[in-house]
Amino acid sequence: MSIVSLTSELERMIENRPTKTDLAVSSLVEEALHKKEGHLTASGALNVSTGLYTGRSPQDKYIVDEPSVRERIDWGPVNQPMEKSTFKNLYKKVLTYLETKDDLYVGHAFAGADPSYRLPLRVVNEYAWHQLFARQLFIKPTEEELEDIVPEFTIVSAPNFKADPAIDHTRSETFIIISFEERIILIGGTEYAGEMKKSIFSIMNALLPERDVLPMHCSANVGKEGEVSLFFGLSGTGKTTLSADPNRYLIGDDEHGWSSNGIFNIEGGCYAKCINLSAEKEPEIYNAITFGSVLENVVTEPASGQPDYDNTDYTENTRAAYPIQHIPNAITPSRAGHPHTIIFLTADAFGVLPPISRLTKEQAMYHFLSGYTSKLAGTERGITEPEATFSTCFGSPFLPLPASVYAKMLGQKVLEQNVNVYLVNTGWSGGPYGTGKRMNLTYTRAMVQAALEGDLQSVETVVDPIFGLHIPTRCPGVPDNVLQPRQTWEDPHAYDQKANELAEQFKQNFKKFADVDTSIQQAGPQI
Repeated sequence: MSIVSLTSELERMIENRPTKTDLAVSSLVEEALHKKEGHLTASGALNVSTGLYTGRSPQDKYIVDEPSVRERIDWGPVNQPMEKSTFKNLYKKVLTYLETKDDLYVGHAFAGADPSYRLPLRVVNEYAWHQLFARQLFIKPTEEELEDIVPEFTIVSAPNFKADPAIDHTRSETFIIISFEERIILIGGTEYAGEMKKSIFSIMNALLPERDVLPMHCSANVGKEGEVSLFFGLSGTGKTTLSADPNRYLIGDDEHGWSSNGIFNIEGGCYAKCINLSAEKEPEIYNAITFGSVLENVVTEPASGQPDYDNTDYTENTRAAYPIQHIPNAITPSRAGHPHTIIFLTADAFGVLPPISRLTKEQAMYHFLSGYTSKLAGTERGITEPEATFSTCFGSPFLPLPASVYAKMLGQKVLEQNVNVYLVNTGWSGGPYGTGKRMNLTYTRAMVQAALEGDLQSVETVVDPIFGLHIPTRCPGVPDNVLQPRQTWEDPHAYDQKANELAEQFKQNFKKFADVDTSIQQAGPQI
């Protein structure tokens, strides 16, 4: 079956049954309420439940093994191959299932705020709220663009269709499948809408490097003088929170491309974690959750309709999806120049990494390749408490190509633009998870601000004897002892033991990068 016939089957189904195409936000909200898919909160946001799965299902993600991509994909646990025949059979089953639905929602959008690199999309959903999510997270075409848009990739999402592993050759009832030749993303067995967003990001991670554009799992903002900053980090490390700065202009909160022209957002919206969200700590995000926004798995007070952001009855991975225009200081279109500063964010569950450290160029490459953080509860199925992990390029679940492709591109761009790079720990201080406390957000903001404004460039540093990191001895708004993690522990010897334990994990993980320059290999912990 060729690409034409697969696509034509979908188009034939859309033409021969009732579909609701490119509905306005208000209409999608009305549809979702009418079908009891969710309810409105006091602020007007649509609050929904994602059912059994409240996070991504990375073990159920596949890429179809096709001749055109076979030699390019970094096959393994992240990029699991699926036979073309298996994909075709499952695709036909999903279309047959969708034909039974009373309504089908179809929308069109773009990925990529730079017209030179954007990807036209079509999104087909059985849920109105999923279509609302897609409309708010991807980039909306203008009316003129909508008339001429020709989709290059199509998402087909059927959350209530369950795969049969014995017949469909999947691991479970859930599947997220990318076919680069058919240009289709097939999703089923999960109501977690984030799978749509991250599937498109995976596709951009495969396509953009071919055009000499570095795709990045990072947030980005720009100062009033045009100075751009990037924040790398996995979910829960603070990308969205720290990039939503009232004194800077938001470019985007999660996914960007870095071309010869500068930075551009891949998305048109934000997908913020909202556990413990408050108007005092994160006013920009808190106030963005209004009509048209989608809240996932948030408990609300029955009488008032007020969200209880501290409640974890459903999950700690509560989320808010909203268009970037809901952030008052977001720039449109979401593009800017080359970055001046890069922040690597990590949530260190060991509690031993300094809250901020200045990196040499070699250390920057080492920590980009390492991508250390702790997976936080609820981010993925099966994660119930923080767990140490190394995610190459701070985004390995979304990288179809070998990590070296992205690392080399970043290294070249950092050198060309003379970018300052910092490592910031938003995790634990004073002890490991369960003993210490999460880093004070006010202190983190102060440290990040000092880094972005260049205040730490001339500050004296001390070198950490284990990790080799250059730690500033002072920072405006932060107690000096907080900057030195060993000083925050009651038992310094316990700190040394835990620090050496983490350093050994760094060294073991980095063994897979034996082919990188010796100077980069030696930029890691020394034990």
